[in-house]
Amino acid sequence: MTEAEARAALIERRDALRAEDRLDEEGRKPVVLDQESVGRLSRMDAMQVQAMARALEQRRAAERARIDAALKRLDEGDWGWCVICGEAIAPPRLAHDPSVTHCIKCAA
Repeated sequence: MTEAEARAALIERRDALRAEDRLDEEGRKPVVLDQESVGRLSRMDAMQVQAMARALEQRRAAERARIDAALKRLDEGDWGWCVICGEAIAPPRLAHDPSVTHCIKCAA
């Protein structure tokens, strides 16, 4: 994977994560307590859906942070090198996930 391909893949994934955030906005809204229109179990289900949506949002935020860090490494010429040992990260590993920061040896 070339640096240009990595940059394009990272930007595409970051944009997809932002789109997913916009789609999940409804699920993260507060659950209104209205026992007349929504039963207790339905409200509990809604609260569980809300908690799952927030957890997904947090995971997407963490992935966006990894992507932004990878783009910064690309800009600085450090992309593709392990941040621990300084060795090159295997091309298949980078092709699978261009945001990785560790070679397979250090990741283990």
